[in-house]
Amino acid sequence: MSLYQQRGVSAQKEEVHAAIGNLDQGLYPHAFCKLYPDYLGGDPQWVNLTHADGAGTKSILAYMYWRETGDLSVWRGIAQDAVVMNLDDLLCTGIYDNILFSSTIDRNKRLIPGDILKEIIDGTQSLFDALKNTGVHIHYLGGETADVGDVVRTIAVNGTMTARWPKSRLITNDKIKPGDVIVGLSSYGQTAYEQSYNSGIGSNGLTSARHDVLHRDYGKAYPESCDPGLDPAVTYIGPYHLTDMPEGLPDGVDIGKLLLSPTRSFAPVLKEILERHFDEVHGLIHCSGGGQTKCLKYLPGPMRIVKDDFFEIPPIFRMIQKASGSDAREMFQVFNMGCRLEIYTNADSAAHMITIARHWGVEAKLIGRVEQNTAKELEIRHEGEILQFKA
Repeated sequence: MSLYQQRGVSAQKEEVHAAIGNLDQGLYPHAFCKLYPDYLGGDPQWVNLTHADGAGTKSILAYMYWRETGDLSVWRGIAQDAVVMNLDDLLCTGIYDNILFSSTIDRNKRLIPGDILKEIIDGTQSLFDALKNTGVHIHYLGGETADVGDVVRTIAVNGTMTARWPKSRLITNDKIKPGDVIVGLSSYGQTAYEQSYNSGIGSNGLTSARHDVLHRDYGKAYPESCDPGLDPAVTYIGPYHLTDMPEGLPDGVDIGKLLLSPTRSFAPVLKEILERHFDEVHGLIHCSGGGQTKCLKYLPGPMRIVKDDFFEIPPIFRMIQKASGSDAREMFQVFNMGCRLEIYTNADSAAHMITIARHWGVEAKLIGRVEQNTAKELEIRHEGEILQFKA
């Protein structure tokens, strides 16, 4: 059993998928989000979407960093995480504008004061204001904030997005086919629309990242930060403290800020690509839960995905792997490993999409291709290893 599983989490969410297996899969089963008939407007040429996601256990890191340093600004990053984990899922269906957002914040009032709520709410609106400047309009409709200390040990920050969109402008992944190439968008560095260096970690795998990287001191100092039923042998087993600044990191970036880098949105990039090259976009995959194996779930038929030219692995993932002793297979299943969004397209159009991404300061490159096969399979080739996965 992997460390990830021993900590009570699953990269593939097998039990969740089993629980929802009998639900309506929507109009387009291979689309990244469930798309339904236009119940709101009654137009057969439009669809409705409601999608929920959140910052996950990353909020625990923000809690500890705030307790250690007094820095309230980290909560604005958590607000961004909750928004972007929704928004970039919607992007993968072709939806990038005129979106409604409602937040859900559950807190332990004894530990999480009102100042933090204000930072999260103000941070959410500030992000929407910034996205508006790139032509992406998200309307903040408020939400629910509940004091549920008997249920939540610290705080959970989630959100729901709703949109209405024309069928003629959807990406359903049904066009993915052998012969396609895969354009990867980098999750790390600093884009033209970011204010600082982004480690690329996003909002997936943070349970492992937190326990593998951070020192055992944190389990003693903040027992509310983890499940008391976990085996102590898998909690806070790392060498670092949140304010450590080991060599190899950008100047002024400590371990805490590295782990708390707000999830990057690719909305400005995807908006331009979808407006200029919609017909050439055959599929879009957000490498979130399930990391680099996420693509297997959305293939429209038997084919092999080969990924053999990744970006240089960012320092945060090297650090996590070294601290945990995890093998490459587990790392690629849990984390995005520096590439958090994939565009499936034809070889002739790939160069145009790469140019658009780089205009926004997002590094992009061909990371792989789609081949004919008799089953849905993924092959990852990296640093001399060949990792194979099946749907």
